[in-house]
Amino acid sequence: MLFPKWANRATTLVLALGPLFVIGAIALFVYLISPYSTQVGYAPKQPIAYSHKLHAGDLGIDCRYCHTSVETSAHANVPDTQICMNCHATVKTDSPEVKKIKASYDTGAPIPWVRIHRLPDYAYFDHSVHITAGIGCVSCHGRIDYMEVVHQAKPLSMGWCLGCHREPEKNLRPRDKVTDMGWKAEDQLALGRRLREESNLNPTTSCSGCHR
Repeated sequence: MLFPKWANRATTLVLALGPLFVIGAIALFVYLISPYSTQVGYAPKQPIAYSHKLHAGDLGIDCRYCHTSVETSAHANVPDTQICMNCHATVKTDSPEVKKIKASYDTGAPIPWVRIHRLPDYAYFDHSVHITAGIGCVSCHGRIDYMEVVHQAKPLSMGWCLGCHREPEKNLRPRDKVTDMGWKAEDQLALGRRLREESNLNPTTSCSGCHR
């Protein structure tokens, strides 16, 4: 006898369970790249109804006015109430939402904003490095200036990040246009290649670049 009797049962199990394994693997892959896993579209309710469309869009307030550390820190700061009160000490003071800000300012109690864009703890990301390199806010955050309620517009997955690291010229722009949401190059690839060469940009694709 060439094969033991149990080999027949093993073959039957493989033939029966094999398709289920393949289907499960495909389903897992689809889930991992779907918005359910990447949280694309995630738009939590915030404690104060703040409109980026009004402030960044209609009024044209530069991102850096509120997010003051984006060019110098690994993390983009959430603006404190003092920044809000620079305007709202005299603007729309009767608004119920502004009154919440004023209460925070008077009492010193922080506003419990809900974080939207979050990378896993095992992934290292330096916000200032990307801004300094010439990656525009819109490349990672989408058209924030159109959003009444901010949502996560990009997957922020490893594959998505690696795509940009391998071909950064698709997203590079002049540094004075980094916060200009509506700016577009006439020939993005030609501009990106030139900027990449001028700045000698070679983003890492090694594991240690983001996993330290």
